[in-house]
Amino acid sequence: MTLVRFISADGSTISEVEAKAGERLLDVAQANGQPLEGTCEGQMACSTCHVIVAGEDFDNLPAASEEEEDMLDLAASVTRHSRLSCQIWLDEALARLTVRMPGASHNMQGR
Repeated sequence: MTLVRFISADGSTISEVEAKAGERLLDVAQANGQPLEGTCEGQMACSTCHVIVAGEDFDNLPAASEEEEDMLDLAASVTRHSRLSCQIWLDEALARLTVRMPGASHNMQGR
């Protein structure tokens, strides 16, 4: 199990949930009422599932693919710890993961 902490964009709300290994962060977030649209349903064709991973947890994730990096170039409010939640699969080695919701999102499919 992974303890996932979701922090709102303004930092005022923190929600914690336990997730099973093999679950995708986008699915966990949506099932727990987080404001991640995931317009492309996890096909990495938009950036509406962008999250900012806590610095202490960022290096515990596999590196982003070149395709994910390209999509992040189109996301709003990107930081060096930004990831697409559709590309984060929880595994047994990940005891905790803290992510912050960005302040805005861009739906690249809606253009």
